[in-house]
Amino acid sequence: MSNNEVTVDAPPSVVWSVLADPPTYEYWVVGNKKVRRHDDDWPEPGSVFHHKVGFGPISIADKSVSLEAEPLRRLVMQVRALPVGTGIVTFELEPSGAGTKVVMGEAAESGPAKILAPVVNRLAWLRNAETLRRLRRCAEERHRSGVTRS
Repeated sequence: MSNNEVTVDAPPSVVWSVLADPPTYEYWVVGNKKVRRHDDDWPEPGSVFHHKVGFGPISIADKSVSLEAEPLRRLVMQVRALPVGTGIVTFELEPSGAGTKVVMGEAAESGPAKILAPVVNRLAWLRNAETLRRLRRCAEERHRSGVTRS
């Protein structure tokens, strides 16, 4: 399992508004090349967004499914990039002064990623550190602009 955290200079409501806005994922999730479509009720449990993931010229069309959503506090998703495998990604939000501490966890669930977990976890940690830096930037820009939805 990979765990990363960052403190965002924006309240949980703003960070949550980014997590609840699938089109933004292509800007802050490393490896997400394009959000193709999404359910209007994202991130309600069972809702889905379809995306392309990959690096360089290689991309795979797949989807992410919300498993659990507790607004302003917690989002749990099953992420897929088949044939690489599936994983569970968790975002935990906690007020921290005037900002928000965000903890992101990722665990391989199936496929080659689970078999190669020791290597994959280290790579996921590196990728997720950059993902959280981008999430922080996105949420802080949204907070400064006063926009809560794009």
